[in-house]
Amino acid sequence: MARRADGATDRGGAPRRLGWPVAAVLAVPVAVAPATVGVLVAQVAGGALAGEPGSPRKAPCAEAPAFGGAKLPAGASEARCTVRTWLDTDYEARFRMPRADVPGWLGAAYPNAPLSRTPSCARDSADICLGLGLNEGDGNCAGRVPGRTDPGFGASAVQVTVKYEGPDQALVTFTAFTV
Repeated sequence: MARRADGATDRGGAPRRLGWPVAAVLAVPVAVAPATVGVLVAQVAGGALAGEPGSPRKAPCAEAPAFGGAKLPAGASEARCTVRTWLDTDYEARFRMPRADVPGWLGAAYPNAPLSRTPSCARDSADICLGLGLNEGDGNCAGRVPGRTDPGFGASAVQVTVKYEGPDQALVTFTAFTV
């Protein structure tokens, strides 16, 4: 095959010296793709992406009630706390506490909250059930508005269910979340 002065062959086509730059440009995506897959696999194996989006993970039990403007009661036991984050934040704390201390704990956390059922409670699902909006415009804000009580207090709403387990103990499920 004869070459012309411009580097093209007699059959036509681009000069040969343009082949290396084109090959180099095409080699970049071919080299980057496996590296990207390797990084993603390493992150999943290391847990960086595991459980996302919105899967619950363990949270400190002081953090969960604090997000809703409350504190874990002094007599709480068997506390298990989780947080879910994605578009919103949702904390849940489940714990047991002395039955006699429930009204005082709720009264200290939410001074204007009713100590009975609220409309959001399912019938017979709990002995005490509260569904409180915590924004200033909510009619049931319970005297608490995010940002005024605690710097970490950021929930838009709180739900508390209390189920009595005999004469001395109560199972509490406390949920604080954004909407």
